[in-house]
Formats: sequence, C-alpha cells, structure tokens
Amino acid sequence: MSSIEAGLRGSGITVLLLLALLVWRDAWQAVAARYYVLFVLSGIAYLVETAPALMAADPLWLVPLKFLSNLSAALFQLWARAAFDDAFKPSWFAWLPTAAMAALIGWAMTADQWLPWRIVQGAALVFVCVGVCQVLVGRHTDLVESRRRLRLILSIVVGFVIAGITIHAAVTSPALRVHSSLITAGIVLGLALASAVLQLGLRRQMDLAIVATGGNMAAPVAVSAAPVAIDPEERALLDRLRRLMEEERVYREEGLGIAALAARLGLPEYRLRRLINQRLGHRNFTSFVNGYRLAETVAALSDPTQAQVPVLTIALDAGFQSIGPFNRAFKAQTGMTPTDFRREHLGNGAQNAAE
Repeated sequence: MSSIEAGLRGSGITVLLLLALLVWRDAWQAVAARYYVLFVLSGIAYLVETAPALMAADPLWLVPLKFLSNLSAALFQLWARAAFDDAFKPSWFAWLPTAAMAALIGWAMTADQWLPWRIVQGAALVFVCVGVCQVLVGRHTDLVESRRRLRLILSIVVGFVIAGITIHAAVTSPALRVHSSLITAGIVLGLALASAVLQLGLRRQMDLAIVATGGNMAAPVAVSAAPVAIDPEERALLDRLRRLMEEERVYREEGLGIAALAARLGLPEYRLRRLINQRLGHRNFTSFVNGYRLAETVAALSDPTQAQVPVLTIALDAGFQSIGPFNRAFKAQTGMTPTDFRREHLGNGAQNAAE
C-alpha cells in the first residue's frame, strides 16, 4: 500500500472517528444520531477491511469489520429514515430490513461464493435506492430550509457514492480491486468530509428547531400563539394565515399544498415555509395542516350532537383523503383510535358509527 493511499485511509478513518465521537457526545439521546454513528462506523470498517495488505492477508479479526462494512447501505437507509422523517419512531419493526440484510451478509461470508455476494450487492443497491427515495420524498413538504437543501446533497453525495462502490465491487475482480483501492480510499475520504459537513448542518438546524419550539419537538405550536418579537409585516402575515386556517378552513380543501396556500397569501413558497417553521415551530407542512384537521375531528368526536355521524364522514369533512391516514394521525396524537376516543368522551350510551 502506497504512502498516499495509507494517508488517505488514515485521514478518512480519523475524520469519521472524530465525527462519530462528536455526534455521540452531543446528541447520543437522539435516535437519528445513534443510527448515524453506526453508519459512520461502517465507513471506518470499509476503509480498514479494503486495505490491500489486509485483503491479501485476510486475518480472522477482519471478519466483523467485513460484516459491518457490507451493512453500510442498510444503515444508510435506516439513518435516512430517522433523520428526515419527523414521524419516525424507533421500533423492532424498523430494524427488520437491516436484520434481513445482516442475515444475507452472514450467509455470503459463510458460503463465500459468487451468487451469495451478488445477492448481497443487489440488496445493497436496493437499500441505497430506498434511502435516497426516503430523503427526497419529503422534500416538498419540509419546512426547514437548510434540511431541504441537505436532502439533495445527501441523496447525491452519500447515496450515489455507496451505490458506486457497491457496483465497483460487483463488477471488478479481486486483483483489480486491489489496484483501484487508492481510488476508493479517496472516494471514501471525500464521503467522510461530506458526511461531516452534512451532519453538522443537520445538527445546526435541529438546534434551531429546538429553540423555536421551546425544547418540545413533538408538541405542535398553535397559530394563534404568535411570537412577540416579530416585525409588523410578519405579524400581519400570521394574522392572514390564521384567518385562512381557522375562519376560512382552507385545510379542508382537497390536495392543499404549500404552493396553493402560498398563492392564497400572495407569498413565495420559501417565505411561507420560513414563516411556518421559524415563527410557528412546525417542521413539516403536512403535520402543520393535519394539526387543524385533527383539532376539528377531535371536537366533532367529542360532540354529542354528532354522535351518529360516521367517523369516515368526519374525517373527510376535515380534509383527510381516506380513513387510513386519518386513523394513523389520530392515534399518533391521542393515543387511541377515533372510535375509542368517541366512546370514552360520549359514554357507552352513544351509538358509535362504524369507521
């Protein structure tokens, strides 16, 4: 291994290790940070296990590093979901795809044949594609401007670099792979530096969001409770937004998006996103609109005069497009199904309409 390649690998390992320690120290309680640390460790494992000297010697202690290195695509997908989906909640179910990938890697390492490794590499490409889609799919409704930009950078830099390395490993013979290891080391070092910038950017916008919501990231901020320290123009915009949402109830309109609401206010989209995010504390446009829809449905399900109105009718009238998303959003906010909520508030004497 040349001194240049050794320097690249050493620099990459150092950057990734320092980044993992920094993230773990500052945000270890955040689920996304834990997943990110695992993803970073998989990058370190890749830099170590693909060193030509170690690939030739293949010592026994390299086995866990190979395993972790091949798991990087699955860890990328898991981190992307936790970092960019505000509704993500950690559970054993979220780990099932990663566990399946781990089983495939274990099979390939045990068999050490062409077909198992090609299946692992194909699965890795699927994970990368899913991770990139998860990063990009919520960009339109993301109200955090810095995070919207990071979505594009992340999908291009991280996702496609992992995909490129995976494809390179699949189509290149082991002998040629050793000769091209200098290129891959340089790529991973660039990925390490890009990851550092991305994670610091994500951490900064997370800190700003925590300040905006008073430390409670889960609690929605009422539109009527506008901040005091705002200029007259913003206060007027907030009043107009409140009238549209509370009096005109535009949240009931089918397909209401940020573009349509911005047009109603006569604002560019970026200004409306900034207003809702920085002044009202919301990080996602869908959750902002659903807050009004859920408030209406909660009031209707608690109203004895609407005891005979079907739950589906109440949900559709409030602006939900179908019963499934409504049930999930309602349970996430109240901890119970709409039917159970109505039964608890109206008593057993009320006849509950079927969902």
